[in-house]
Formats: sequence, structure tokens, C-alpha cells
Amino acid sequence: MQLLLWFSSGLLMSILPIERVRGEHLVARENTATIDPAQEFASPASVLGAAPGPVRELRYTTLFGQPVAELTMANGTVRMHDARTGLPMQRIDAPFALRVARAAYRGPGVPVASVMFARTASTEFRGKLPVWRVEFEDAETTRVFVSPENGRIVGVRTGTWRLYDFFWGLHIMDWKNHENFNTPWMMAFAAGG
Repeated sequence: MQLLLWFSSGLLMSILPIERVRGEHLVARENTATIDPAQEFASPASVLGAAPGPVRELRYTTLFGQPVAELTMANGTVRMHDARTGLPMQRIDAPFALRVARAAYRGPGVPVASVMFARTASTEFRGKLPVWRVEFEDAETTRVFVSPENGRIVGVRTGTWRLYDFFWGLHIMDWKNHENFNTPWMMAFAAGG
């Protein structure tokens, strides 16, 4: 039975285009806004001076058309500062996360969406926590995960992704987390092969 599941899951994964699994047809993840070179910005020294600790990286980017300075701190956390003033910005809240997800959504119509602050790991999202989860009531039950640190989309999950992930778990024989391909089952089948 397991051998049949293994072959059928491998067949399914080879048929589905990975772009569809990732939800690229429903959500545009990339920020396409550009920075106006004529605009005046706070100096890097003033932005760094307003930082609460050692900074590993400073980069200027945009967030909904507003220029921001994105600081990656020495401990890996990300802080946003207004690029014009150098002052720290508030963390991304629920209405802003919803705005990010709605702006990126490319599906038909604008479905009703709900926002939840996810603090615990799940099989659906294994990235850095906490994270905003914006759930759309569309045919794919699309869920968009937005970072509370910088407002970027860090994950998209759809019904197709959930089906793929289920079969991926069967294929690598990790029925719990769907990540570990060094399970005793997989090793036994590999040794038997």
C-alpha cells in the first residue's frame, strides 16, 4: 500500500506546475515600486543613530510607495525606519497586513478576508514566527502570510499547496511534519530497493 502511495504521490507532484502550487497565479509577492532618485533621505548615519543596537545591514526600499530604511539587526530581527526622517516606524499591524495581502491578490474579485496573528508553528507555515495570516474566502482558500517586521509576503498557501504538501508527506514518508526525508520508513524502503 505504501509503495502505491509513494508512486502516486510522485506522479501527482510531477504533473502539478510548481508555480500553481506556490500560488503565483493568485498572489504577486514582489514589491515593484521604485525609489525616486531625486528624493531627499535621512543620512545612513542618522538612521543608524536611531537604531536600538548593532546593525548588520541597512537598505533603502519602499513599502506601499513610502520610502523606508530597512535595518537588519545583529540578532537577525528587522526594523523599519522612515527613510525621510530616519525615525523608527511602528510594526506592521493587522489592517496594514490586510492591505498588503489585498494589494498582492490577483485572484478573481476581492473576496472577504480575515486576519490572524499566528504565534505557533503549523504544518502550513514553517517560517519565522510570529506572522500575520490573511485568509481569503476564495475557491482556493488562499492564505497569505505577512511579516510583522517588514510587511513582506513570506508565504502563500492555497488548496493546491495543501494537496501537494499532503502528497509530499506521503512521498517522503514523513506523515507528521512533511519535511524530514530521513524517516525510518524511507530508509527501510531505500535499503530494500
